[in-house]
Amino acid sequence: MSKTIDPKLYSVIERVVTAEGLELVHCEFSGTGKYTVLRIYIDKPEGVTHKDCSYISTQLGMVLDVEDLISHQYLLEVSSPGVDRGLYKKSDYTRFAGQNIKLKLQQALNGRKVFRGRLEGLEEEKIKLTDEKETHLIPYELIASANIVTNLDELFRRAKSQEIKLSEMQ
Repeated sequence: MSKTIDPKLYSVIERVVTAEGLELVHCEFSGTGKYTVLRIYIDKPEGVTHKDCSYISTQLGMVLDVEDLISHQYLLEVSSPGVDRGLYKKSDYTRFAGQNIKLKLQQALNGRKVFRGRLEGLEEEKIKLTDEKETHLIPYELIASANIVTNLDELFRRAKSQEIKLSEMQ
């Protein structure tokens, strides 16, 4: 279960991440007691590397120690959002229009709590999603979680294409 991040803590995390030219995708606490994890997801247009994550972890660790905004023991984890990137901000629903997504709702809408389909964008506080049958307008405030659904065959095809381009350059 993830816990909400204090706005002041979020601001500090965002400041450190953006100062390095990266995007703060999301941050959350999960777990309890000595198993509490502060999980930070970062990104950049060309993709995040292990080096980026390590660097941000070091920088953020130092700043958080100095700022002393977290009163309990925690483990800091910094990573990319992954291929099944979560959608957390309203702007994500515009930015990733055209992608296939999965939405889980806090409560049923028209008898459903889970929707899958092509994200068409955000219209007047509603997520526009088209599945094989129809177009749905889903109120933003009903969303419990959302993520991009990656077509692995397409991902492997693109990776193979990149591999061919790289070998041609050598």
